[in-house]
Amino acid sequence: MKLPLMRDSIRWRLALATAATMCVALFLTGLVLHKLFHDHVARQLAQTLEIRLDQVTAEFETDEDGMPRIEQDQLNDPLWQQPYSGLYWQVDRIQSAQQNANETGVLRSRSLWDATLAIPPDALADGRTRRHEIPGPNQQTLMALERAVYTDEFNQWRLIVAASMANLEQVEQAVAEFSGLLVLSLGVMFVLFMLAAILQIHVGLAPLRRLRAALLRIRHGKAQQLPGRYPQEVQPLVDDFNQVLSRNAEIVSRSRYQTGNLAHAIKTPLAVLQQAGELALQAPETEGLAQLLLEQVEIAGRQVNWHLARSRAIAAGAPGHATPIAPVLVSLTRAMSMVYAERGIEIDWKPPAPTTIFAGEIEDLQEMLGNLLDNACKWARSKVVIEIACQSTELIIDIGDDGPGILPEVMNAALSRGVRLDESIPGSGLGLSIVTELATLYRGRLLFSSSPNLGGLQARLVLPSVPYGTDDSANGSTVR
Repeated sequence: MKLPLMRDSIRWRLALATAATMCVALFLTGLVLHKLFHDHVARQLAQTLEIRLDQVTAEFETDEDGMPRIEQDQLNDPLWQQPYSGLYWQVDRIQSAQQNANETGVLRSRSLWDATLAIPPDALADGRTRRHEIPGPNQQTLMALERAVYTDEFNQWRLIVAASMANLEQVEQAVAEFSGLLVLSLGVMFVLFMLAAILQIHVGLAPLRRLRAALLRIRHGKAQQLPGRYPQEVQPLVDDFNQVLSRNAEIVSRSRYQTGNLAHAIKTPLAVLQQAGELALQAPETEGLAQLLLEQVEIAGRQVNWHLARSRAIAAGAPGHATPIAPVLVSLTRAMSMVYAERGIEIDWKPPAPTTIFAGEIEDLQEMLGNLLDNACKWARSKVVIEIACQSTELIIDIGDDGPGILPEVMNAALSRGVRLDESIPGSGLGLSIVTELATLYRGRLLFSSSPNLGGLQARLVLPSVPYGTDDSANGSTVR
């Protein structure tokens, strides 16, 4: 099955547009959630350091000489006591009165052992904190949080709490695990959202499928209008299309009526002229003129018949018509048997199934089959065979006879307007050309070949059929 191109399918356009939009939205959502989670975990670590800094600040005091003092036993975390444990605190003097430079490591935790923390020199307001990433003892990388404490105008102190970045690596690992779960979750969400979008597209396009089914009913002759109500985005199109169908039917009906009136008005004078010509033909002095008059009347009659048939053929294929084959053939074969009773022509055929239906008007089917049957009976010696078959949406009717047939090189000439291959056989020469034009306007065709069983000519008429299984009781059906 060939998939439709995106430009040819609304369903594919909506699905691809939805998929692209959702991919972008979920990707941005993933980035935002990843950053928020990372910042949240990092903020939690910084908050933990700040809590430890508050503990150190709470234990910070100065003696009578203004020197700092911290009771380390009051700091209950054992990591403060363990050398190079990864958790440290330190007190620095900021620009003491005795010297113009900072004095580092005035007090420090036992976990620092004999090392000190080197904080970049900066100026902090009283009670404010700042975070740094600094090298630590034993080749550790530390996250440090500092706070400035001013005991008086001569003694300014910097309290520092630092933790190993190994803790941050654990944070990064947790973020990575979270990211994996996040990608999986977003993937599942994408699949679920796409399924929901496909369902929405299916539901949203349902009116178009119903519209297509209604159009098929018109095409197959089951209706003459688009029935029902549609969404407000589609209903104006349906209303306009129904108006076009009504207008087309009105124009066809009016055209046929006017053509019939014109033909009736012309045929009456032609009949009078023909009678006058036949009377004049009996007088020797007007015989030549009478023959000329009768020839012209015959030509005019052919033209009238031709244009009558053409006016009906132009309207052929109008939507909303369906005709069962069997009743038409019953009527035509009975008529042909009576017309050619003296020659004893046998018409052999089997009634087709009731579901064998021509997608067109009964008059056009009678016109085509009547001309073909009449032509076959004219040329047949004793037998005419009719075979009917349905293939998909095509109706195939084969009419063969046991007559002399025609040569392949003159088969095309037999379809020309007004051409008669044998002037001894009565007729106007319009029948086969009318059948051809009617079949063409119904998007069918007329083919000639030699009859495989009878040896004469076989005419194959291919016409559109109404598919079996459509509802014959729909509103507007014209199955007859």
